[in-house]
Amino acid sequence: MSLPPIRVSTLSQLTGTQDWRLSLAHDRDTHLLIWITRGQGRILLNGTRRGVGTHNAILIPARTLFALELGRQGIGLVAQIPDGSQVRLPEGPRQLRMRDAPAIGELTSMFEAAQREDASGRELSQDALDAHIALMSVWFRRQIARPENLPTPMNAAARLSARFCQRVALFYASGMSMADHAAALSVTPTHLTRACKAATGRTAADLLTERVLYAARIALVETDVAVQDVARHLGFGSAAYFTRFMQAHTAKTPTALRKSAAR
Repeated sequence: MSLPPIRVSTLSQLTGTQDWRLSLAHDRDTHLLIWITRGQGRILLNGTRRGVGTHNAILIPARTLFALELGRQGIGLVAQIPDGSQVRLPEGPRQLRMRDAPAIGELTSMFEAAQREDASGRELSQDALDAHIALMSVWFRRQIARPENLPTPMNAAARLSARFCQRVALFYASGMSMADHAAALSVTPTHLTRACKAATGRTAADLLTERVLYAARIALVETDVAVQDVARHLGFGSAAYFTRFMQAHTAKTPTALRKSAAR
């Protein structure tokens, strides 16, 4: 089976002006390489929340829970790389705050060249994009190896939060409650909630809710799957319960969300 194509675009093109596509905690089937070129905000990654700003390079492996909130002035570029690609990427999520002018210029040039190639529609463009992404990966691995970019050790709360985020990415549609996940992690719900709140600014229940809400919104706006089937797939006991959940978090019914997206 052939892999999806590599795509390089702006962050605004990725979201289609729908901020929830990045701001809700979620994971994706593709690797993301993000280059922030202007603005600042917050990112949830690897179970912790931290600031993000201009000239930050962010690697988000497939099926890694994350959320990115940029201010209105925030601008960036993003490469979507299919999982299974032969391009060698660094292992694990990383965020680099770049201050070295030559390195900043290198990555900016590579991103802009890849974006032009993706938009060109020329023959063999995917072969060219493979080469562009391979060069970006080499850039990233070189920067990771620099002493100033070594990761900061995680405290106990952050480590527990990271483990919980991994479980959310894997089991969000299982119908498991936050308490069920806490039991699987051998901690109390209260301890898990405190750890996640300290590390991410969100409670454990918030993170689980956001991941389910993201999946629901994607299913409603990008597919024509019946509402009751979406509810069942996401572990809801009934379509009525799913409708109440969506109304509580979006102020719209699933049907109303779908109709507004179609317009």
